[in-house]
Amino acid sequence: MEGKVFTEEQETLVVKSWGVMKQNAAELGLKFFLKVFEIAPSAQKLFSFLKDSDIPLEKNPKLKSHAMSVFVMTCESAVQLRKAGKVTVRESTLKRLGGVHFKSGVVDEHYEVVKFALLETIKEAVPEMWSAEMKNAWEEAYDQLVAAIKSETKPST
Repeated sequence: MEGKVFTEEQETLVVKSWGVMKQNAAELGLKFFLKVFEIAPSAQKLFSFLKDSDIPLEKNPKLKSHAMSVFVMTCESAVQLRKAGKVTVRESTLKRLGGVHFKSGVVDEHYEVVKFALLETIKEAVPEMWSAEMKNAWEEAYDQLVAAIKSETKPST
């Protein structure tokens, strides 16, 4: 995915904020997903493990583990972006993510909601570090990850 360049300054901001957030990844991941569902309640229907569950979202163990892995993967991918010059999530993982997102009916608006929720979560997690530059750095990293996932979002034949 040749796109904008992820600069050294952006890398520094992402690495620094992820360094602080990492130890709370489980809690922040859950917060991040709860924000997504707050903005777009219908997004819950995209998750098979939430469909027939009457466990409150914030207590759902499957949501907790899913939320943490998504949050960690997103942040780790952002941290690696400049060093690698591209999204470092393994191609097999991107293909799987692309397929799953396609099959579940994930559309562009969902990615936008997730981006907003991610930025809000980071802003609340590191308020003293947050700046327009940091917001741009995380946006750029997220956009590149999404572009990589979308490039694999084809119906599996």
